[in-house]
Amino acid sequence: MQILNPSKWYLHPVFIFTCSIFALATFLVLTVSWYMEITSALEVIILKFHIDPQLIFPSKTGMTILALTALIIVVLAGILLAFIYYQKTVQVFRLQHNFIYNFTHELKTPVTSLRIYLETFIRHELEPKDIQKYSENMLKDIDRLTENINSILDLARVESGIFGTPLKTESLIDIVEEFCRQNSSLFRDCQIQIENPEGYRFRFPVNRFLFEMLLMNIISNAIKYNDSKTPELRIVFGSHLQKITMDFIDNGIGIKQHEIKKIFRKFYQVGPEDNLQMKSSGLGLYLVSSIARIHGWKVLAASEGVGKGARFTLSVPRASIANLREKNLWKMLKKSASWS
Repeated sequence: MQILNPSKWYLHPVFIFTCSIFALATFLVLTVSWYMEITSALEVIILKFHIDPQLIFPSKTGMTILALTALIIVVLAGILLAFIYYQKTVQVFRLQHNFIYNFTHELKTPVTSLRIYLETFIRHELEPKDIQKYSENMLKDIDRLTENINSILDLARVESGIFGTPLKTESLIDIVEEFCRQNSSLFRDCQIQIENPEGYRFRFPVNRFLFEMLLMNIISNAIKYNDSKTPELRIVFGSHLQKITMDFIDNGIGIKQHEIKKIFRKFYQVGPEDNLQMKSSGLGLYLVSSIARIHGWKVLAASEGVGKGARFTLSVPRASIANLREKNLWKMLKKSASWS
């Protein structure tokens, strides 16, 4: 069996789709046009010879035309939906291919670097300052490997629904302060300032494991994409009538306007035209948006431009307390029904 070669332009799915749409649309237009011409001609004959219209135009003719027209419209809509699905599938495949390529590179590069450093230690006698320098570089490579592996593990947990800890009403302020304190060694190069001008504790239902994963990705993102001598991050809590907000404001490299709507996509990475090294797996901000969605929250990004920092705003609706309680109650009822 000969496999169709997609490289030939006349076998490309887009060309075939366009031809199908054109053919069906032409058929529909011609059918209606011919019907109107024939009807006009028959009306002239009826008036000239005084023929009963019911003999020429059965009552079902109009319904038949309408049914055929509706059928063709349905076929056109089906082809359009199939094309849209195909385009999305191609896009996901392309993103996955780029992710595998970049992620493999991200794993291979630090491993190769570690191998070189270890071979240097074995083959040469080094000065203490060189040993310290190489050791620090090795630790950076290990951190890079750990981050990539954790991204994959976190993605698997989130998409499989295995969250580790149950939902519990806790103070978001306390969680953020404790998280930053416990991970101060990881964020030692960044000045993190937590601001709570209104002094509320903001107690909400939250999965602590997922929320800490969200914090880790946002803070790591603020440090990674920052070329300042001293990275800074302000975490500002705000209280509003129907929601509370957490603003994560950094002094990093900023975000281009056309990138803002894309950065939360799965596997999405900033292109090489932005003069950035591919240091991320393209999963960090996707995990942030997924965790926010699981809680019924929203996350938005904003930036005044390249070099002017970025702002990530996490919006927590006050109604999410009742919604999450209702969802938990429904899950409990389903479990009890399955056990009985």
